[in-house]
Amino acid sequence: MTVPDVQPPGLAGRGLVAGWRRGARVVDDVDVTVRPGRVLGVAGPSGCGKSTLTRVLALLHAPWSGSVEVDGTPVRRFRHGAPVELRTRIGVVFQSPRAATDPRMTLHDILAEPLRATRRGDERAVRARVDEVADAVGLTAELRTRRPHEVSDGQLQRACLARALAPSPDYLLCDEMTAMLDASTTAALVSVVGEEVTGRGLGVLAVSHDEPLLAAWADEVLRPWGT
Repeated sequence: MTVPDVQPPGLAGRGLVAGWRRGARVVDDVDVTVRPGRVLGVAGPSGCGKSTLTRVLALLHAPWSGSVEVDGTPVRRFRHGAPVELRTRIGVVFQSPRAATDPRMTLHDILAEPLRATRRGDERAVRARVDEVADAVGLTAELRTRRPHEVSDGQLQRACLARALAPSPDYLLCDEMTAMLDASTTAALVSVVGEEVTGRGLGVLAVSHDEPLLAAWADEVLRPWGT
C-alpha cells in the first residue's frame, strides 16, 4: 500500500525566483518554510531580496517561478486576486510604519481596518478586539485617538503590529520590523510576538540584517544569499 505524502503544516515557498523588472532577479531559487509555533529568521544585507521574498510569501507579489503553499493549499493567484481565506491567514509588518499607514486615519481605525474589511463581527466586537491587541502592544486609549503624524515611529510600529495581529493570523511576516526602533521598543514588540508564538502557535518569519537580534529571537536562521 502506498502511503500518501502528507506535508506538515506551514507557509512554504519552493524554488522561488522573483524580481521587480525584467532581468533584475533578486530572489533566486529559494526554499523557505514557516512552521506553526516557530520563528524562522532570514538574514542578509540590505538590497539582497529579503523584502521581495517577504512580499511573495505574503501573497503581495507574484514570483516569476516556483510555488507558494499555505498549509498544503497551492496559491494560484497573488495580490488582489489571492483568495481572501488565504490572505487573511498571513499578517505582515513592514519596516516603515509611516509608509504602511493611512495618515488620515486614527490609530484605532488603523487597527480596526482589517477586521472591518473581513467583517469580523459587529462594531462592538471590533472595538473589543482593537482594545485587546492595542493593550497587548502598549497603546493607550488616548494614543488610539491620534493620527500617525501625532505619534512617534515606535508608537506607530506598535499599531502596525497590533493591526497585523488583530485578525488572529496563522502566520506573521516581520520585514525589518525593528529596524527603526530603539532597544526598549524592539524588546517589547519581540516579546508580544513571542507570546503569540507560544500561546497560540503563530508561525513567524523574522527578516533582518541584525544578526544578534535573530540569534536571540529565531529558532533557526536561513541565509539564502550565502551570507
